[in-house]
Amino acid sequence: MSHVGRMAAGAGLLAALLVPGPAIAEPAMPQVGPTPLAPVPASQALNLVLDGTSLSLRTAFAILDGRPVTARLDPGARANMVEARTGALAALEGQRVYGWNQALGPLKDRPLSPEEAEQFQRNVLRSHAAGIGEPLPDNVVRLALVLKANQMARAKVGVRPEVPERLLAMVGAGVVPRMPQIGSLGTGDLQPQAAAGLAAIGEDAPVRYQGVEGPASVLLPRAGLPRTFTLQAGEALPIISGSTVLAATLIDAVRRATVLADQAEGAFGLFMEATRAELGSLDARTHEERHIPEQNAVAARLRAMVAGSGWMTEEGRRRLDPVNYHPRIQDAVSVRAAPHIMAGLRQVLAATRRTLVREANSSTSNPLIFKRKNGTGYEFVMGGNWDGSVMGHLADSLNAEITDVGVLSQELSGRLLSPTWSYGLPANLAGGTVGLNSGMVQVQTVAAALVPEMQVRATPAGTLSRPVKDGQEDHNTMAMASVRNLHENLDRLEAVLAVQYLMAAQGIDLIAQKMSGLQLGAGTRRLWAELRRYIPALGEDRYLTPDLERAVTLVHDRRLVPVTGA
Repeated sequence: MSHVGRMAAGAGLLAALLVPGPAIAEPAMPQVGPTPLAPVPASQALNLVLDGTSLSLRTAFAILDGRPVTARLDPGARANMVEARTGALAALEGQRVYGWNQALGPLKDRPLSPEEAEQFQRNVLRSHAAGIGEPLPDNVVRLALVLKANQMARAKVGVRPEVPERLLAMVGAGVVPRMPQIGSLGTGDLQPQAAAGLAAIGEDAPVRYQGVEGPASVLLPRAGLPRTFTLQAGEALPIISGSTVLAATLIDAVRRATVLADQAEGAFGLFMEATRAELGSLDARTHEERHIPEQNAVAARLRAMVAGSGWMTEEGRRRLDPVNYHPRIQDAVSVRAAPHIMAGLRQVLAATRRTLVREANSSTSNPLIFKRKNGTGYEFVMGGNWDGSVMGHLADSLNAEITDVGVLSQELSGRLLSPTWSYGLPANLAGGTVGLNSGMVQVQTVAAALVPEMQVRATPAGTLSRPVKDGQEDHNTMAMASVRNLHENLDRLEAVLAVQYLMAAQGIDLIAQKMSGLQLGAGTRRLWAELRRYIPALGEDRYLTPDLERAVTLVHDRRLVPVTGA
């Protein structure tokens, strides 16, 4: 069916909700899914000037959305880096420094001669690039390189400005190092960042360029970049030290979770319409008495979404069985407490955003170089700024919150199957003769199957530290495991919400004839119409996997984000 045909089918079904007519229209099954998001035009390229202090999450999200990037160092930041590099080299004459003139990890007591410095940089990257597993998504890698360059621009790690400029040149040319996801313990991101470092110096580490994957030594010249780049003393460690890949991956999770939080509210709005829920649970006075700003905001958005609904009124609730109608008094806990549950997710998202802005504009390597307090030269300070504990624990908290939203969504979907719990919807949401047709009972089972998987993977990995490297690294944050679990559960939440959208829309269609003349809310009406552009209502039983797959795609592609207002 063409795009125009899908719109016509949706308009026909929408009319059934507003005027008398059949409750179920059965247009031809669309043959294609949603139109992919359009590629970002080059005219919308990001032109960044990195100074180490002002990189925003808005910019980070734009990189993750695929915006082309060109970036350079702020001239003042570049000058500060040159000065700090000179000071760092001078400080080495009187100080033994980890990763500069001393070896790494449990070999930290082994001194390095100036003649060994260049070979040591290569060896550090080679030995630490030991990760395995699926590589990180290209846009997460691009963001990680920009974050690393911005952190280096703070002039606290002692590298030449040419080092971040090499990373930015790769980003600008479209060369993406392949960073394996498994290996980091959240004590820095040694393995994935070492893979990027190997690519930057032109070894045979894999990169992607214009859809082709191959060794950096081959693809860097093809992208118009010098094949090799030589690191000098102390420059390999700042590439691998720090939690930059962790930060980029968590920023991506925040971006995804924010959109899913929006769509969870939309799915709940459709559920409220299908069950003709009481509006009292959204009363602003109740929520203001709890003094939780995020809860007030969720309730306000839900009120706006269902504004003007004739379904969520005493008249709407009476329509299904006027003879036996009794006032509902109040809805179930899952309905009344939904704004509170979804506010928990919003709170953790806000805290994580604040942390990530700080992280993007901080020095997270070890050691760091500072001007001496008396103003005479520079000195190195060894510390633990690479530690990812705060981000890891936030990832665990965020995972717990999105899992709870998944549990709520699955519970709400389950209510829609029961005539008692849904206040009169046909059993199993069957569109034809109930019994002869089994309806959507197995669609809901998909959500029920995914929720325990979410619950298992919401176990906080940040409490599972174990010592490694001869006890030199005896506490590890496991933060990359936390973020990987989080992303896996975001995938699952997309499917769980898709189930709720599909079933709530079906519930609306099944009673549309009885609700004739009563409108849905402005926001919920838009969501219902968008879903019906791609997925027709269920009449007689049919093959449902394609329907659910389309619904998951709609959620993934951010097409069911509520829009309120006239």
